[in-house]
Amino acid sequence: MKPPHSHPRRPSIAITPDVTTPTPEAPFPRYELKSAYAEGVLRAGGLPFILPYTDDRSVIDQYLDRVSGLLITGGAFDIPPEAYGESAKEGLGELKPERTHFEMAVLRAALQRKLPVLGVCGGMQLLNVAFGGTLVQDILTEIAGAKPHEQKHDRTQPQHPIEVKDHSVLAECVGGKGQLMVNSTHHQAVKLVGPGLIASAISPDGVVEAVEMPTKEQFVLGVQWHPELMLDTVPPNLGIYRTFVHRARDRRH
Repeated sequence: MKPPHSHPRRPSIAITPDVTTPTPEAPFPRYELKSAYAEGVLRAGGLPFILPYTDDRSVIDQYLDRVSGLLITGGAFDIPPEAYGESAKEGLGELKPERTHFEMAVLRAALQRKLPVLGVCGGMQLLNVAFGGTLVQDILTEIAGAKPHEQKHDRTQPQHPIEVKDHSVLAECVGGKGQLMVNSTHHQAVKLVGPGLIASAISPDGVVEAVEMPTKEQFVLGVQWHPELMLDTVPPNLGIYRTFVHRARDRRH
């Protein structure tokens, strides 16, 4: 029997933060997380927890013992090309090897456990690399005719449309196939889609905008935009977080 005024227990969602680069003015690194990620999880019915970095697999396992889903976030940095078998090219940005090492370890452990996983922006790119895919290191220098994917205006507003494929997990999240308006804050992109994933959304210039595992048994979705910034301005984006959290709740049971 539930106590008076009780609420359904929220599934715990692990979120990976960014880390600052030490400077003479701020010599100690700090974990940072845009509040919109936590807000997206909360509004979707989840309970967000931030994961400090570690290279201790036993700690990672204990993190994942306590959560029902994993959110890999984005950031202003690139994945080292060596992670997908390439060398650095023109246009490659700042690297954060410590962050990439930790996120790859926690992502692979979560996939082994069949935890629901959502990758956002750089998190989608990491997901693709984890499955053996590759990346375009800089869209403007590698993709002829590509449009700018780093918008300068308010990121709560969309930049361009994407085409969501029918019968996809993404279509289930946003209410169906067809056009969806998204924001755009990236200069890298998926090149070769990792084996075991499919591309479920494409932008008009051919850039892959979403990848996913094509199975109903395990929720694994990566989106190249930031749905958490458009929960109110483009409401179907909230469905991405809601479906993710719902699947985490189902798994906990």
